[in-house]
Amino acid sequence: MHAIRSILVVIQPDQTDDLALKRARLIAGVTQSHLHLLVCDNKRQHATYLNELVSELERDGYSASAQQAWQDTPHQTVINAQQAEGCGLVIKQHVAENALKRLLLTPDDWKLLRYCPAPVLMVKTDRLWTGGKVLAAVDVGNSDSEHRTLHASIVSHAYDIAELANASLHVVSAHPAAMLASADPTFQLSETIEARYREACAVFQTEYDVPAERLHVCEGPADVVIPQVADQLHAAVTVLGTVGRSGFSGALIGNTAEVVLDSLDSDVLVLKPDDIIDHLEELVAQR
Repeated sequence: MHAIRSILVVIQPDQTDDLALKRARLIAGVTQSHLHLLVCDNKRQHATYLNELVSELERDGYSASAQQAWQDTPHQTVINAQQAEGCGLVIKQHVAENALKRLLLTPDDWKLLRYCPAPVLMVKTDRLWTGGKVLAAVDVGNSDSEHRTLHASIVSHAYDIAELANASLHVVSAHPAAMLASADPTFQLSETIEARYREACAVFQTEYDVPAERLHVCEGPADVVIPQVADQLHAAVTVLGTVGRSGFSGALIGNTAEVVLDSLDSDVLVLKPDDIIDHLEELVAQR
């Protein structure tokens, strides 16, 4: 998080309270990142509004620039600007779409999470980060190298946010229910499953000084467990990962990050493995 030098902030002029810009100010105030403001609109002109925002930011000591652009869809416009400006983080205020519309069309915010090469922070509440709780969601049941790297990135970013906001770091991992018919005795009892998952989280506890009471290993689907724990903690921000699945499988099943986006009552930071980021950057370059 501290290595970010430029942040893309999606500005939505119709939003009465621009939560995305508030979060961007907080992060840039610590990281000294440049703020690049973007309005995605091909119908109305917002130059005056953007100039006023930039002037206000510069008066407050921030480095800032702005543009209005449009490229086919909102998410594609954001991705193109992120690549052109070399932004290491995208911040956008999330507005949930109704359930019926989600059944018929993939929400544009889901597409942004899926295809954007940079980490995306979806701002959902005006809850203060300072002195709050940051929740890192990891799936330690997947122990291949790609997931291990992603888990380390998730906890590292969550730790950085906790340090930035003087907040406390918590870690959550969902585990499956016991299966008596399992060939592996470990998965025949909930107690042994939980013990294995806690053992897998031990490396995070040691490296980032996470006490046992801040490690939450719970039985159930991740898309149920993560929002439940975040709600119990009143988490200010939840950090999780996505493998960026696309095509028919991605559209039908959806990634956990996408599925929990609307059910989480906290801000949501979504990360991807490095190889997925490289692939997505190649796809953007080919457009």
